[in-house]
This record gives sequence, C-alpha cells and structure tokens, in this order.
Amino acid sequence: MAVRPILRFPDERLHTVARRVEHFDDALRQLVADMADTMYRAPGIGLAATQIDVHLRVIVIDVSETHDRLQVFINPEIIGEDGERRVSEEGCLSVPGIYEEVERPERVRVRAFDEHGKPFTLEASGLLAVCLQHEIDHLNGRVFVQYLSRLKQNRIRTRLLKQVREAA
Repeated sequence: MAVRPILRFPDERLHTVARRVEHFDDALRQLVADMADTMYRAPGIGLAATQIDVHLRVIVIDVSETHDRLQVFINPEIIGEDGERRVSEEGCLSVPGIYEEVERPERVRVRAFDEHGKPFTLEASGLLAVCLQHEIDHLNGRVFVQYLSRLKQNRIRTRLLKQVREAA
C-alpha cells in the first residue's frame, strides 16, 4: 500500500475519461489499497482513480465518522435519480481549500462491482449520494468547479496556481 500524488486542478489530466476495468486481479486490488491510503492520508471521504492519474473507473469512498467503512466501486454507473435536487457544499482533494455549493439529485441508485468482480446495486442519499456523483464526475473527466460560473472557475484557477508558485 502506498500514498500516491493527487492531481490538482487545473491539471488537464483531470479531464481524461476513465476506461472500464476489465480485469479484477491483484493489480486492481493493489490500486484500491493505494487509493484508500491516499484518501485517508489526505484526508478525504472519496477518491477517483483519475485523481491519481490512473484512468480506470475505480472509486473509493468512506463517509463514516470513524473512517473505517471503506466502500469500493468499480465501473460505477448511476442508473437512477430520485427526489428533489439539493444544494450542498462540496470540496475536492484535487481542488484543496476550495468549498462551493453544487446542486445535485438528492438520491441516486448506482450499479457497480466490488474489487473481486462481484456486482451490486446501491441506493444512496445524503452525503454518500453527493460523494458518488462527485467521484463519478471525476471518472467522466469532470471536476466539480465546472458546475460553477466562469468567474468563480477563473478565481479558483488563479488561487490554486498562486498556491503552487508559493510552494515552489
């Protein structure tokens, strides 16, 4: 298990659409373990493989307060949305220190596989629903700031580029 570097917005690699996982093997399980280590160390509640420059449809999530309930989603698909659309504040490990309000469906139904290739369907609401939608966006090459106005996107881009310059 290893902590991997997280790509930061506006890195163009964050806009790469991830490929489906075809092989449920030890390499995939190692990727999942590395992603979990990376997410917990950051710290965060969700991570898509795209964020560590691996363009496979893999997500890890842990929205528990105790950070001991890792959920793994391989080739996740949203197959249904339900309820009203809700606005909630989102942040992202690839957009550190930035939190903005995003509107998303309140509940989703997701179909995916676990790291051993076993299929499952999950009904999610609340924070888990938001997190799933956010991470699946990453797999589709979309970062949450793209839901914001151009002005806000440019301000965020400028702020993050300034942080990189100051850290160098």
